Amino acid sequence: MHRDEILALMSRRIAAYAIRDAAALAATHAENSCVTSPMGGVQEGREEIERVYRNWFAAFQDIKTEQDDLLIDGDRAVLIARVSGTHSGDFMGLPATGRQMELLMVSLMTVADGFVVDERRIYDFTGLLVQVGVLKAKPSV
Repeated sequence: MHRDEILALMSRRIAAYAIRDAAALAATHAENSCVTSPMGGVQEGREEIERVYRNWFAAFQDIKTEQDDLLIDGDRAVLIARVSGTHSGDFMGLPATGRQMELLMVSLMTVADGFVVDERRIYDFTGLLVQVGVLKAKPSV
């Protein structure tokens, strides 16, 4: 893929994320795509990837993603974004708490033929769990 094609793909992803459209986001992945993330583990295939997007959007119904940076090198793209939202639905068995969460996320993607074929997400999952109340943390002394 050429740089302009990758930029267009990333723009579609950001636009779909902005309106929390799980199907449109999943459609940016190849049919046999693989996503690895702290929350969802390893998801293989578009259907499984869409399911995790739906769960994420159900748990954080007002979620926002703001792109900080996008790096492209050949068939690889690295998206750095800030994610924030309110815990307003079931998340990992925890009913809505109304708590706010904010995290920095990095997505490392390989692209081909107009789709994401592999994605690895990196973010502070433990910090997210503390923010929404799944885990308790003592303040440092």
